Amino acid sequence: MFNPKENLLDQQLAVSGLEMQADPFTIVSAGLSIAGGIFGSSQASKQNKAAKRAQKKQEEAARQAAAAANKYNAEAFEVEKENYFNNREFQREIQLDSWRYNQQIQDIQYQAVVERYSKSVQNTENQLAFNSIAAIDAYQAEQDALNEIYTEDAFNRQGDLVDRLQQEGQAALGQAGVSRNKAVQSRLAGIGRNTAINDASLASSVEQSQRNMRQIAVQKYGADLAARAEMMIRPQAIPDIPQPKEAPERVFIAPMKVTPTYIPPAVQQNTLAPIVQGFTSVNWSNVFGD
Repeated sequence: MFNPKENLLDQQLAVSGLEMQADPFTIVSAGLSIAGGIFGSSQASKQNKAAKRAQKKQEEAARQAAAAANKYNAEAFEVEKENYFNNREFQREIQLDSWRYNQQIQDIQYQAVVERYSKSVQNTENQLAFNSIAAIDAYQAEQDALNEIYTEDAFNRQGDLVDRLQQEGQAALGQAGVSRNKAVQSRLAGIGRNTAINDASLASSVEQSQRNMRQIAVQKYGADLAARAEMMIRPQAIPDIPQPKEAPERVFIAPMKVTPTYIPPAVQQNTLAPIVQGFTSVNWSNVFGD
């Protein structure tokens, strides 16, 4: 079996059964070629080991980089979600505060309208009451005026009656005959005319008083209509302001896992090639002779 640590020339000669017949320089040259091959093989082996170590270091660095990136991405993802929900809650509170404020303003405005309406109703009721009192006073004044006319007419009629009785008495005590009768008739005719005039005046006064009463009623009706027209319309309750609606929640996608960067296998050199090249570079014919 071939063993590179032993004397390669001795082994070769032992195997071939040949005796060394070359000069020492040729033998040394062959030995150097073989030794160079062995050294090249040793260097290739060292380089292979160094490349393997470098590969492992690169793979470890790639794994650490991937782990660090995954950790950062996971933390950043959680922070992003926390920031989103915090901001969402903050915006929700702002919307609710604005809704409460606007609802409060609307309630205050409606309450103010209700109060103005109540005041308007009170003013209208006061005006209607004033109109009624004024109409009653006007009715009473007209009735008093009519009563005075009735009283005056009664006095006038009583005076006419007394005058008629006096005229009739005086005529009865005077001369009898045609002259007396004519005098009585003349005086009675005058009293009758006065009575007719008084009747007509009383009827006219009563009719005027009735017209005045109707005018008072019309004026009161018009004043009542004007008072009611100035009264505010009953306010209708305003619907509450709708509460703000929340937008749909954002859909989060977890970050993709980072895998270690692919590290290509270390290039391995052939450790036997330098030895084989060392052997093949020796001119064995010069070493052993023809």
